[in-house]
Amino acid sequence: MTHAMSFDRDLVKKYDRSGPRYTSYPTAPQFTSAFSVADYQAAAAASNLNLEAPLSLYIHIPFCKSLCYYCACNKIITHKTERAAEYLTYLKQEIDLQAPLFAKERLVTQLHLGGGTPTYFTQAQLQELMDYLAAAFNFDRSEQHQFSLEVDPRTVTPEQIFALRELGFNRLSFGVQDFDLAVQQAVNRVQSVEQVANLMQAARQAEFRSISVDLIYGLPLQTEASFKQTLEQIIALKPDRIAAYSYAHLPQLVKAQKLIRPEDMPPPERKLQLLELTINTLCAAGYVYIGMDHFALPDDELAQARANGTLQRNFQGYSTHADCDLVGLGVSSISKVNNTYSQNVKELSQYYQQLTARQLPLQRGYLLNTDDLLRRDVISQLMCHNLIDIKAIETKYKINFSEYFADALEQLQEMVDDELVTLSQNAITLLPKGNLMMRNVAMAFDNYLNQKRGTGFSRTV
Repeated sequence: MTHAMSFDRDLVKKYDRSGPRYTSYPTAPQFTSAFSVADYQAAAAASNLNLEAPLSLYIHIPFCKSLCYYCACNKIITHKTERAAEYLTYLKQEIDLQAPLFAKERLVTQLHLGGGTPTYFTQAQLQELMDYLAAAFNFDRSEQHQFSLEVDPRTVTPEQIFALRELGFNRLSFGVQDFDLAVQQAVNRVQSVEQVANLMQAARQAEFRSISVDLIYGLPLQTEASFKQTLEQIIALKPDRIAAYSYAHLPQLVKAQKLIRPEDMPPPERKLQLLELTINTLCAAGYVYIGMDHFALPDDELAQARANGTLQRNFQGYSTHADCDLVGLGVSSISKVNNTYSQNVKELSQYYQQLTARQLPLQRGYLLNTDDLLRRDVISQLMCHNLIDIKAIETKYKINFSEYFADALEQLQEMVDDELVTLSQNAITLLPKGNLMMRNVAMAFDNYLNQKRGTGFSRTV
């Protein structure tokens, strides 16, 4: 299996359009309020038929002390630290409602704290949360578990990094975005290379198994020269994984982004230059291109999974454990249980109100039908393995692929002509030029894109 890639600027321009990231299929716009708590409970009960099936927990902590102007996450900006204590109280109430739905025999092999800023919680509050989760669920106590945490380098000390390791976390993700001071000031997120270097050194000393760094290209005031320096500084720190996200500037949808001066935004041509620079620089430094916006060192298990065909994808992106049932806890969090997706309410007041009434705080969800399951499988194969195994799909779902997906294959013909993909009787395979356009290829198999809906998707490249 090859995952070589080639950057063709003209083709990248041609195919740069709005489209889903396919962390799920169907995507979130298809979630509906018709999905009920009873639907979720039925899905949880069905998932327990396989006691060997592991669980994954996602806990959303929405608080931040300052506003990053680019951020589209569900967050609450506050200096009132007592709000964290109140939130933890309600989070524990949700755990009390969720945990009994899942058989105690099922191991929690994956856990992720996201936000917001998870380290807005004090060390004592994080300890209280982890103890409560460990009592309610069956934690995998081996070092094979993946317990991860998003870290804002401005909010933690090296001592706290050691304390996080003692709590059971063995993976860290540092939100860096850019090291250039002018860019940092333009998005209201100033942090030094030294801060991040000291924290990464502490993480290594504390024996964290994986250290990841998030970058964003396309931010205001970014230039090729400035971002090249950021990339070189990151490479020198040698994180195990690097995610380089394309900034989606949608001020009409994301209120905070209105604080970014329009004249500071890089033109589309420069954004393409930044993307090409990122790919070339990271690959030249020995990082393996995983897919979408993810890179990893060759000995990282994500790169190994990519090479041996076991890579998976979920709401947190690429993973080696995406086959878990995912239980989302906290305001706005998303769950994937059996053949359903569901999302909690997004407003804190509603979240508290429903938990006070001893109700699961679900707002919307989706029950996948047979066609959804088939298309999800096809899109997942493409995103994770760079190919769609036609014969395997035909055997599993008892279909004639060329008849079932006649419309999709017709849409793909232009991409065949542009040498993005090849079509054969046995497989649809991404070519090196098509690696960056995998979302565009996936869109051909999306049964919902032709239906009228909002345009809140990011650009595909």
